[in-house]
Amino acid sequence: MRWGLPAFAALFLCAAWPAQAAPPQDTASSPVHVDASPQLFAVVGALYAAGFDRAPNVSNGDPLVARFRALQGPATEELRGYFRNHSSADPAATISRYVTFALVAGPPPKFEMTMQRAELPPDVLELDGFRDVLANFYQEAKIDALWSEYRPRYEQSGAQLREPLTRAVLSTSGYLRELVSTTRVFTVYVEPLVGGQIHVRNIGDQYALVGNPAVNSLDELRHAFLHFLLDPLVIRYRDQLVPEDPMFRAAQRAPRLPESLRKDSLAFFSECLVHAVELRLRKLPPAQLAAEVDRAEGDGLVMVRPLMPALAKFEKSEPSMGFYFTDLLKSIDAPAERFRVAALRFPPVETPAASEPAGPPAVSEKDRALDEGDRLTAARDAAGATAAYERALAIAPNDPRALYGDGVAALLLGQGERAFDLFTQVASAETAADPAARPDGVTLAWAHVYLGRLHDLAGERDQAVAEYRSALAVAGAPDAARAAAQKGVDQAYQPAARNPSPG
Repeated sequence: MRWGLPAFAALFLCAAWPAQAAPPQDTASSPVHVDASPQLFAVVGALYAAGFDRAPNVSNGDPLVARFRALQGPATEELRGYFRNHSSADPAATISRYVTFALVAGPPPKFEMTMQRAELPPDVLELDGFRDVLANFYQEAKIDALWSEYRPRYEQSGAQLREPLTRAVLSTSGYLRELVSTTRVFTVYVEPLVGGQIHVRNIGDQYALVGNPAVNSLDELRHAFLHFLLDPLVIRYRDQLVPEDPMFRAAQRAPRLPESLRKDSLAFFSECLVHAVELRLRKLPPAQLAAEVDRAEGDGLVMVRPLMPALAKFEKSEPSMGFYFTDLLKSIDAPAERFRVAALRFPPVETPAASEPAGPPAVSEKDRALDEGDRLTAARDAAGATAAYERALAIAPNDPRALYGDGVAALLLGQGERAFDLFTQVASAETAADPAARPDGVTLAWAHVYLGRLHDLAGERDQAVAEYRSALAVAGAPDAARAAAQKGVDQAYQPAARNPSPG
C-alpha cells in the first residue's frame, strides 16, 4: 500500500482529530466556553482585600493576593467592615456565597444584577448591599487597571484548559451519544484566586464552573460536564425515580454521604449516575472496578452498583442516553435493590491524621507525554509530537491514545505505512483482554475512518467500505465520525485541495 505526501496532508487537514480535537470555540453558537470574568476577579480580590485568607491552595505570599491585601482607603475600610458582618465560620461557605454573587452580577464598575430580585439565588440575597460596597471599592482601588495587567495571564491559563476540556466534552458526549444542546451553556471560568475549591452553579440555562487550572483536574471537569448532560434527564424523568426513594432513604444512614446529597433525592440519583458513568469511562480492570464500586457504596452512593450493569446494556444499544434513559431505569430491579441496601452496613467517617494539606494530584510521566504530544500535534509540530507519543508508548506500549496520536503525527509527516499500522493497532485493540488497553468509542471510530480513507487513497475500495462500516458500528462514536464514515460508504474519499495552513 503506497500513498503520496500531498494525499497525506489533505487527509489530515480534511479529517477531524477526535481524541485531541480543536478546542471549543468561544462563540455565540457554541454551548461550551472557557472564559475569564472581571466580575469574579473583582469579587474574589475584594475578599482578600477584606481579610479573607483561607482559600485552600492559595498562598498569602502570592503576588496578586499581596497586592489586594495592601490596598487602603475609605472604600476599602467599608469593604472590610461589610465582610466582617457577612462572613461565615466556614471559609468554604463564605467564598461560595461571593462566587455566586459574581456569577449573577453585571460588568464593572456598577455590577448591576442580571436577574430580577425575586429570581436571585438565596446566597446573593444574603449579601444585600454588597453591590454598592464593591462598586465603591472597585473605583477607589482602580481594579480595572489591575485586571488589565493580569488578564493576559488569565487568558493563558484558559488556553491551557481548553485542550483537556475538549477531551472531557468528546469522551462524555461520545459515550452518552448525545449532541450538546445549544439552548444551554457550559462555561468554565478561570479564577486562580479560588484556590483548590471548585465551584459549580446551575442558574437557568447557564451552567458555570469556577476553578483554578493549576489545581483542578480533568476528572473534575469531566464530572461537572457529565452533570451538565445528565441532570436535565434526571429532572425530566423524576416521576419515574419515585420507586428509588427507599434507596435514597437507606443512603441517609451512610455517615460519609455528603450533606448536599442528603437534602435532594434527585441530586443524589444524579450523583450516582454520574459516578457510574465515570467508572464505565475509566475501563478499569475487574478487581479495581469492584473496589471502586465498594468505595462508592461505602460513601452512600448505593445506586452506583445497580447502574453499572444498566450502563453496560446501554453501551450495547443504539439510542442516545436521552432516548434510552427510561429503559435504563426499567432495567434496575428496584425491589431486589431495596432489599439489598436495607441490609448494608456503612463504614464510619475516618478522622484524618494531622498532616500537611494535600497538593494537586501528581501527573504520571505517561500522561505528561500524551499531553505534550497533543499540544505539539495541534501546533503542527509532527516530529515533536511523534517523540512525545513514543515516550508514552515506551511506558505503556499498547496505550490506545498514544497509538492514535502517533498515527495522526505520522500522517503529518507523510509516513503512510506507519500511520496505517498504528491505526490498525488501535482498531485491533477493541477486543483486547485488558479493558484498559481498549480504545474509547471516539478514538476507535476515528481510527476506522482514517483506515477507510487510507484504503480509498490506495484504490482499495472494498477494504475502505469495510472500515467505514466498522466506524458506524462503534458504540459511542461521535456524530462527526459517523457522518464521515457514512460519507465514505456513499462515495470514495477524495481529499479536496486545501490551503496548507488550515483555518
